[in-house]
Amino acid sequence: MQAWAMKIAYSTSVVRPEERVAYWREVVNENQARHDFHSCVGPSFDGSITAGALGGIGISLFECDPCEVNRTQRDLTHCQSDDVLLILQQAGRSIVSQDGREAVAEQGDLVLMDTGRPCGARHQSALSCIILSIPRPAFVARLGSARSLTARAISTSKPLAGLAAGFLRLLPERLDLIGEQEAKIADQAVDLIALAFSVEADQRGVTLSYPRAATLLRLKSAIETHLNNRELKPAMVAEQVGISVRYANALLSEEGFSLERYILHRRLERCRCALADVSQMHRTIGEIAFSWGFSDLSHFGRRFRKAYGCAPGDYRRHAANCRLEPL
Repeated sequence: MQAWAMKIAYSTSVVRPEERVAYWREVVNENQARHDFHSCVGPSFDGSITAGALGGIGISLFECDPCEVNRTQRDLTHCQSDDVLLILQQAGRSIVSQDGREAVAEQGDLVLMDTGRPCGARHQSALSCIILSIPRPAFVARLGSARSLTARAISTSKPLAGLAAGFLRLLPERLDLIGEQEAKIADQAVDLIALAFSVEADQRGVTLSYPRAATLLRLKSAIETHLNNRELKPAMVAEQVGISVRYANALLSEEGFSLERYILHRRLERCRCALADVSQMHRTIGEIAFSWGFSDLSHFGRRFRKAYGCAPGDYRRHAANCRLEPL
């Protein structure tokens, strides 16, 4: 599946007001996921689904009036989907339930739901949310089973959840700009989600199915959190995660990095994105470099040229000329 820009897939605006509820039941049950639907506002119900894709991930912007939906085990027999859904609540208040849990999702919260098991949701006010449909193998490879993480609302006031949410909010409006990078960006999106929920899993005492992968996620999370600290050293990161530098190097070696090289790589990537960002054109190259942990501008320049084949200033000018936006 390739990236394709967001387009309206379904909208009650195409039918007469008295037909909206019937239309919604028909198109969503037939084309999205079979479920029982009840409008809490009567026949005047209004809803729309705008859909797009990124790599193997489906992206939807879902907006609707207050309603209640439930998927039973019987509904699942008519469903071919085998995805894990990440829901970013942008507006409204919902009560979601799955796997014996119930959670209240409000503006800014992240919630996981599994399409392979019964679930329910009561949207108590007008709803707006971004939904990512993540193929189960991609989710399982990072976090194992979703069963222990469904129907848990994570506030985006938490650092990693906030980082993931900020990234996800950009995707619908930028799908048509991503081009050939869709697979890489899709992987980054799932990695961010896994980072956020791995922290939640640890806090709730959940045992992940892939301890080595979970440790790697925690290691990367610690690095991202402290990239702007100029005093950051490999030993500091390893100690925070509770592993040795040697084991950290072994984890990262599968990706071609040592711990020290990975820290440098992430700092350079942050700087590269900032240099390509038209909204940061007012910042000097030195300011950007220092903000991401470099303490010597000459050293930064040499490292940047080696990584990307040109000087930071040349990269910025090329990005401006090509009207590049940061991914």
